[in-house]
Order: sequence, then structure tokens, then C-alpha cells
Amino acid sequence: MSSGFNVFRVGISFVIMCSFYMPTVDSLLELSPQKYFSTLQPGKASLAYFCQADSPRTSVFLEELNEAVRPLQDYGISVAKVNCVKEEISRYCGKEKDLMKAYLFKGNVLLREFPTDTLFDVNAIVAHVLFALLFNEVKYITNVEDLQNIENALKGKANIIFSYVRAIGIPEHRAVMEAAFVYGTTYQFVLTTEIALLENIGSEDVEYAHLYFFHCKLVLDLTQQCRRTLMEQPLTTLNIHLFIKTMKAPLLTEVAEDPQQVSTVHLQLGLPLVFIVSQQATYEADRRTAEWVAWRLLGKAGVLLLLRDSLEVNIPQHANVVFKRAEKGVPVEFLVLHDVDLIISHVEHNMHIEEIQEDEDDDMEGPDIDVQDDEVAETVFRDRKRKLPLELTVELTEETFNATVMASDSIVLFYAGWQAVSMAFLQSYIDVAVQLKGTSTMLLTRINCADWSDVCTKQNVTEFPIVKMYKKGENPVSYAGMLGTKDLLKFIQLNRISYPVNITSIQEAEEYLSGELYKDLISYSSVSVLGLFSPTMTTAKEDFSEAGNYLKGYVITGIYSEEDVLLLSNKYAASLPGLLLARHTEGKIESIPLANTHAEDIVQIVTDALLEMFPEITVENLPSYFRLQKPLLILFSDGSINPQYKKAILTLVKQKYLDSLTPCWLNLKNTPVGTGILRAYFDPLPPLPLLVLVNLHSGGQVFAFPSDQAIIEENLVLWLKKLEAGLENHITILPAQEWKPPLPAYDFLSMMDAATSQHSTRKIPQCMKETDVQENDKEQHEDKSAVRKEPIETLRIKHWNRSNWFKEAEKSFRHDKEL
Repeated sequence: MSSGFNVFRVGISFVIMCSFYMPTVDSLLELSPQKYFSTLQPGKASLAYFCQADSPRTSVFLEELNEAVRPLQDYGISVAKVNCVKEEISRYCGKEKDLMKAYLFKGNVLLREFPTDTLFDVNAIVAHVLFALLFNEVKYITNVEDLQNIENALKGKANIIFSYVRAIGIPEHRAVMEAAFVYGTTYQFVLTTEIALLENIGSEDVEYAHLYFFHCKLVLDLTQQCRRTLMEQPLTTLNIHLFIKTMKAPLLTEVAEDPQQVSTVHLQLGLPLVFIVSQQATYEADRRTAEWVAWRLLGKAGVLLLLRDSLEVNIPQHANVVFKRAEKGVPVEFLVLHDVDLIISHVEHNMHIEEIQEDEDDDMEGPDIDVQDDEVAETVFRDRKRKLPLELTVELTEETFNATVMASDSIVLFYAGWQAVSMAFLQSYIDVAVQLKGTSTMLLTRINCADWSDVCTKQNVTEFPIVKMYKKGENPVSYAGMLGTKDLLKFIQLNRISYPVNITSIQEAEEYLSGELYKDLISYSSVSVLGLFSPTMTTAKEDFSEAGNYLKGYVITGIYSEEDVLLLSNKYAASLPGLLLARHTEGKIESIPLANTHAEDIVQIVTDALLEMFPEITVENLPSYFRLQKPLLILFSDGSINPQYKKAILTLVKQKYLDSLTPCWLNLKNTPVGTGILRAYFDPLPPLPLLVLVNLHSGGQVFAFPSDQAIIEENLVLWLKKLEAGLENHITILPAQEWKPPLPAYDFLSMMDAATSQHSTRKIPQCMKETDVQENDKEQHEDKSAVRKEPIETLRIKHWNRSNWFKEAEKSFRHDKEL
């Protein structure tokens, strides 16, 4: 940082300390009860610890309390040790074993009493005292509903500073309370220690404290969510202060002077400036771009609109961006950047270099590799210091494996300690164990195949990582979902019962279809499937059971085959054999005939039913929607979409206007790759939201919904009719380029497809019918060479599908045009 910024930082510290300075001594006062209460002043806060004189049990606490004297005095709070003497009687002086509390007074009024074990150090003392005094300025919440209520109440009125800390009394909590002491009358501070609440906001890294600035004051539409800005620096008093200062600064400023001479609060805070060069002919478009950049760089840099036509200083004609560093004397940079993401990257890259330079002397463990060839290896390297609570899972060995998994229902993670993907997924597996702690009947275990290769070979494990579920009396089932916490947790929770469930009465079937029978599982599967068969339909029931066995862990399936099945089928107009799809979120029940339908077809039907009508497209779920072979109608957004847009599109879906399309939306914040997709369609990138239709499977044309029209039903229907009539011009045509490796030797997927086709003898995926662990060791050894080995890809993105059904989708997805 520059010397100017250091001076500013010292000045800030001085102001904070002097604002609440009291001319009292820095050491801990020792008073008698009578003397102490005589010093209390109306409206003044005081923290007192009552103890027996010369008590050795309190020495450690008194050391910390003495350390807290100066910081509490800075906030106008006095601190005293009150020695209980026999001559004076006070209700705060009791037996020595009872003297384990400190008391906070405001005047003569007792506000709070603190057990001394909660005031374990100076940070805890300051944090607890300020927290008690700021009960009107800081709202502590425990659930999403409370946060939504506060947010709705403050829209159009005030902004919110929301923070998550792991526990009350830690340094991050103290930092937030100190900030609230200064800014509590300007902003509404909201505090939580609930991980679930932080995850709901969208943060995945819950190991560390977080602070968000909610921009609610500008929100006038109560249905619109407040924009949120994450503070990316560690939670310290200084960092929070600087972050709030940047939030108070104007989002965008227009200037018409030499960029070298411009100075804003951002430079004073040590942040760079980004000038978007504009001219009169393109002013409106340039201003929209500058505002977009300003929101993206909020808290990282100041953004200004530089009016070229009013400048006396010459700016190179080709330059459209000017970058000014915070250091004094460094000349400005004139850049040519035609993409918003390039501007963002340039700023973040230069900030990152500064951070590395500052931290070089602090970390002498070795070179910190920021970007490695393998993204998963990079993740493991970055998180190498994170301590996992491995004790929440049982570590298995060759001696304990059989006894453990056969004695109880178990989930086993097979991993290799030397492999990056395994170690990265181990973190997700432990996260699942944390969420299931004390609630699951399944025993979570793990075995390192690098140490116990014989065990893994006997269990037919030929790739890592693999998760298998072992239940008494059933063959083991391999997990074939995403390598992430959410999907694995869903798989485990839905496997608490065996599928398909045997429904034995009409009443039970109705409870099943309404969601009441397994209401605790509805949050993991919003669709329940019920197969209807007459008692004589043996083959059809076997096919449905086989499909239900494959779908276990992904959807709830049941079967009804009693004599009175016609009563149920007539009520829901379902032919026999058939199935009923109960969509619990929509309260709908659909019937689908199953005549001459095999197990793999039933899997296809159910999987299609799980697809949403208007999904948010991500890297993970794109193949599922892509395989429908329909043009994609994509609404690109830089955050949550407007509810009115969603309502308009869903209305057209229900009215069957979009049956030939796959309507979806893409959030660039959740799926940054969407920016690269837009860059292939547009030059330069237009402002968002933006609706496009991409015809990937026929011609590769890309059409854009007119940006000057509102996204409402009437306009969408008219536009789609023009497209169908050929009256709209495409904005680009995607090249008919197949996704092939650079050399035939690298075409591993084709090699695996060929190997699989030679050895595959079953239509149903391998994970549906695994051989019994104890009985087929020999067969497993013989078939090991024929098992398909898939390449290890990035964590939480790679989908480990081994079924023919998924494989066909993969083939289609691989060999089509680029999105």
C-alpha cells in the first residue's frame, strides 16, 4: 500500500479511539461495593466483576478483564473489580463458588449478567458488552424468515449490514460489534451464527465469517430482492470500516478532467479507479456499461464515466478504459477492453498481485500456486490447512470392513489419499456427516484404498472416489450422482427407506400421493411416483421394481397392486399398468400409461418428470435439458430474475406455447461460464437481462429478443410467431464444430464407449444390480478389466453416470454444436 494510505489508516484508528475517549486510568479499578455504586452515572455503562479479595481462582479472568479496560473505555464503558468485604452487604456478593458472573450496568440499572466462562478473553469481553448495549441496533436472527422480514421492512428506507460469525465472542464478532457501535444508527446490523442461513444466501464456504451489504434503500418494488455485496476481506474492525466507506461512496461519478488528477475516496482507501471512456454519440450505452461495471467492482474499485468530448487532455483514440492505481506517482494505464469481464479481471488481477506482495513475508511455507493445471488439485492445495472433523466418520481397515458394514446399514466412501479428486470430495463427505450428526441411522464410514487396496478390489472399486450404500439383506448400491454435499445428502436421506415402497391400502396410497406418508422426505424429492398394477401383472411389476431400484436416492417410488386397484386408477383416470406422478409443490397428480414399457423406459419417464418447467441452467444440469433435443430459450441475468419475467414465461409454458422449446434462465453470478456463451453471441456484450433463443440441434442460429420490448406474454408470443414465420433475423450462427480431442490418442471417451459396448450385456445400469459382496469375489476379479473407467474431472461438476440411459445423453451432448 502507499504511504498516503498508511497515514490515512493511522488517522482512522486515532479517530475511532478518540471519539469515545474517557479520561480514566487504563488499569482495572478495585473498589468496594459502596464505592462502586456511588461512581455510577445516569446513562453511563459500566462492567463490574464482584469477587472475594485475593481469590486465586479468578486470576486468569482478571488478566483478560484488565486487557479489556482500555478498549471498553474507548467506547465510554468503565470497568471495575469490586472486592466483596464483610462490612458491606450486597446482593452481588455471595459465596465464592457463586461469584462466577460479571454484571453490566447502565447507570444504576442492571442490563445483563455474564457467566465468566463466556468472557474467556478480551475479544469475548468487548464483543459481549457491546452486543448487550446495542440490542436495538443489532438484530440477532436464526432463520431465513426473520431475515426476509427485516429486509422487506427496510426496502426503500435503509440498508442492511448482515454478518455471519461462527460463535459469539470470537474476534470477528467483536469486529462487527465495534462497527455497529459506530454505524448502528445509519445501517441496520443483522447477526447470525446459523450456517443454514448463510448457505441460503448462497455462500458455500461456511468455515469463515462473512459480511454482506444489502442495498435495500434503493429498492422500491417490495417483490424485488435487495442487491447484495460480499465483503471479501477478513472481518476486522478496520476492514469493515473501509468496506462501509466504499458502500457509502457514489456508485458512479461523471468526470471531465485528466484522470491523473482525479482523486476520490476510493484512492484514499487504497482502491484503484476505473474510468469508462465515453463520447456523446454512445453516452447512454456507455453509462449503462459503467453502472454494470460499478456494481461488479463495488468494494474493489471506484468506477467513473470519463466524458471524452469535454476533455482538454488527449486520450488515445483507441482507448476505452483508463486504469489508475492507488499508489501515488504511478502513471495511469490506457486500455482497450471490449468486455466487462476483461475489465473485472484486470482489476482483480492487479489487486491480487498487491496482496501477494504484502503477504510474501508472512507465509514462508513454500510457493503458493494460485492457478494449477488441475482445478481440483488447486482446490485441495488451497484448502490444505483446513482441518476436517474426520472423527464424524468411521475409518475402516481390512480387519474392520466386513464386521462394520455387515453389522449396520452403512455408507462407505472409497477414496485414494494420493488423488486430488478424492481428497476434495472427502471435504463434501465430511460436510454431509456434519449435517447428519446425531440424526441419521446410516453409519458413515470411509476407507483409504491407497492403504487397503485388497478390500477395494473385493468390493469391485476400480475408480475413485466412489460411495456405496450397504443395507442388511440387500445388494450394495453405488451412488451415481454429483460429487457434492447437496446431492449426496439427498441420496442418503432418500435411502432411509427401501424402494419401491409397497402400498397396501387405498387410504395409504392417498396419503402417499399427498405427501403425508413421507412428509419428512418431500424436501429432498418434490415428486412421488406410484405404480398401479393388477395382481396378475407380474412382468410389469418386476420392470417397475427394477426401475424403482435404480431410482432410489433420487426420487420416492411406491407400488400398489391390491385387488381394489381399479378404484384408484378410475379416480385418477389411469390405465393399468400405469403410474401416477404426484408433484407436491404444485399439488398436481398426473397419470402415465405403462403398457409394454420396460425398466429403462420407466427410468426415462420419471427422470423427464423431474425436470423443471423453467429451470436455472447450470453446468451440472445442462446435459439433462440438452438431451431433450429442443431449442433453448435462455433468459440471461446477472442475479435473480424479475418475478414478472418468470410469471410470463411460466404462463406461456402452461398454455403450451413453448412445447417445442426448452425455456430456462442462467444466472451469471452462479454460472460465470454464461459470460463466455454471451460473448460468442454478441460483440460487445449488451446489458442484462437478455432473452435469446439458441437452435443448437438444427442450423445453429441464435436469435435475440428485442431489447426495447418488455418481457411480457404478448410480446413473447408475437416474437415467437415471427421466428416461426422466418421474419426475424438471427444475430449469429454457431459453427458446426464437434467437441473432439486434438489427437485421436486423446479420445478417451470413444475408447471407453467402444470398450463398454464390447462388454456390456445388460440394459439396466451396473449400480442397479451389484453382486453380493461376500459371494462373488471371484467374478469381481474376472470382470475387473471390463469395467468402464471414467476420467476424473472437476469436483462438484463431474456427473458419474454409468447407465446406458445417461450414456446416450452424453453422446448427444458431446457431438453437437458448441453452446
